Amino acid sequence: MNTVALEQKKKIHPHKFTLWMGIGSIVMMFAGLTSAYVVKRNQAGWISFDIPVAFWYSTAVMALSSLSLYMASKAFKERSMAQYRRLMLATMILGLAFVALQVIGFNKLWQSGLTLTSTVAYSFLYVIVGLHALHVLGGVIALVVMALKAFGTKTRVYSQLPVDLISTYWHFVDLLWIYLLIFLLMIR
Repeated sequence: MNTVALEQKKKIHPHKFTLWMGIGSIVMMFAGLTSAYVVKRNQAGWISFDIPVAFWYSTAVMALSSLSLYMASKAFKERSMAQYRRLMLATMILGLAFVALQVIGFNKLWQSGLTLTSTVAYSFLYVIVGLHALHVLGGVIALVVMALKAFGTKTRVYSQLPVDLISTYWHFVDLLWIYLLIFLLMIR
């Protein structure tokens, strides 16, 4: 390889750079929100809450979805397209299951009187976990698009980039959820 080709190989793709900048912004946002939660919980009248069981199930589902996406990425690299399609479909279904379990968990909180406006503690809970849910929803939409493309009949260019991008983002929201769950458990 010549020097120019080696230099090009060392550079990060602009889409990957943009994704990492976005992830950095999201990390800073959640760091600020969780810091504000810690500060606010020292106020008088702060009420703690129990984590719904559905959140535990959703954590297991999210971890399984990360595993299936890792395996899908590996299958794509090996050009095992039938396995890639199955694993992308499984990941998409697990992502949708995560969202469904989160809705069930929030419904349980809501039914027990923990509404968005009942206390500041619950408002923070809904804002923090709700923002994570929005990021997961964006990831689920990307998973749906990737799964549809995997099963499409159009002639494909086998670029690893989209698979790498969704994998990075999905693993990030998985780790973010685990961080948020641990955070909520530790400070209740």
